[in-house]
Amino acid sequence: MSNILSKGLSSLKYVYLIAFFALLSGFFHPLITGQSFDVVIYGIFILFVGLAGCILLYKTTTSKNKKGIFFVSGFGLIIISLYFIFQMTGRV
Repeated sequence: MSNILSKGLSSLKYVYLIAFFALLSGFFHPLITGQSFDVVIYGIFILFVGLAGCILLYKTTTSKNKKGIFFVSGFGLIIISLYFIFQMTGRV
């Protein structure tokens, strides 16, 4: 019983993250203006790339092995996310 409950709670946190990122990237703007949802999907992707980078940086502090790999890949993903943000806003 507790195994099913823990899997349900685990999947619920991912649904919560997707819903939060959708709202954060402006989900209601295309509904109001009648534009396409491409920008919203791209924004959600950018936020997940940044989140993955932050998780890898957190792993750097908690892991005893492979600290360098987590550190470089975490900052790499954050830089890629920042580049995507600048590309989306037209500054690159």
